[in-house]
Amino acid sequence: MTAVARTDGQVLQSRRGFRPLYVLGRVLTYALLSLGAFLFMMPFLWMVSTSLKEANLVSAVPIVWIPPKLMWENYVTPWQFMPFGVWYRNTIVVTASNVVGILTATSLVAFGFARIPFKGRDVQFLILLATLMLPAQVTLIPTYLIWSRLKAINTFWPLMIPQWLTTGYDVFLLRQFFATIPKEMDDAARIDGCGWFGIYWRIILPMSKPALGVLAITNFAWNWNNFFEPLIYLNSTERFTVALGLTLFQGRFHREIPGLMAMTLISMIPVLITFYIAQRYFIQGIVISGIKG
Repeated sequence: MTAVARTDGQVLQSRRGFRPLYVLGRVLTYALLSLGAFLFMMPFLWMVSTSLKEANLVSAVPIVWIPPKLMWENYVTPWQFMPFGVWYRNTIVVTASNVVGILTATSLVAFGFARIPFKGRDVQFLILLATLMLPAQVTLIPTYLIWSRLKAINTFWPLMIPQWLTTGYDVFLLRQFFATIPKEMDDAARIDGCGWFGIYWRIILPMSKPALGVLAITNFAWNWNNFFEPLIYLNSTERFTVALGLTLFQGRFHREIPGLMAMTLISMIPVLITFYIAQRYFIQGIVISGIKG
C-alpha cells in the first residue's frame, strides 16, 4: 500500500511539475496562431480601412488605418455611375443555377460510379479522371468555336451548361464519399422495395449532407468570383457579372480606389454569408473526409 501510495504521489507530483510547461506551450501556440491570423487579416483590414477613406489618404505613408472622417458615400457613389444592381442580378442567376446544376448532376453521376455495378464502370471512371489532366487553355478555342456556331456568345449559356454537365473533380470527390457508405444499406433498402433512384434519394443524399455542403460552398465561391469565362463569352455591359463589373469600374475610375474597395467588400458579402450558414457542413465534411479517406 505504501509503495502504491508513493507511486501515485510521484505521478501526481510529476504531473503538477509539468503543468506549467503545458500551460506555456498552449500560450505560445495560441499566440502564434493569433499572430498568423492577424497577418492573414491585414489585407482585409486594409480593404475595410481604404473603403472609408478619402482618395488622398490611400497612398499616405505611414498607412492611415483609421481615417479622420469616415466616407460612407464611397459605398453609395459607385452605384450612380455603374449598373452594379444589374451585375449582381446576373451573378446571382448564374451562380444559383450552376450550384443547383452541379449538385444535381454530380450526385447522380457519382452515385452511378459508386453504387451501381455496370460493365465498363471502372474504365469510364478512369476516362473521366483523365479529363482532369487536360488544361482548360487547350480546349478554350474549340469550345469557343462551338458556342459561336451555336450563336450563344454574349449569353449566359456558355457559363451555365458546362457546369450543369459537372466536372471530373466534383464527381471524384463525391464518388469517394459515397463509397464510404456501407452497401448493406442498399441491400436493406432494396428488400423494402426501393429502386436505384429511391436508394439515391432516400439513403445516399441524406447521409451525404457534409460532402454536398463542401461541394456547394466551393462551387458557389468559384462561380461568384469567376472572371475568366465571363471575360471570354460576355461582350455587352448589361450582361456582365460582378467580377467583370469591378474590373470595368477600376479601368474607368482608376483613381477611385476607395469606391473600388467598397464595391469589392460588398461583392464578398454573399460568399461570407454562404460560408457562415453552411460552415457546419463544410467543417464536418472535411473532418469526415480526413477520417474515412
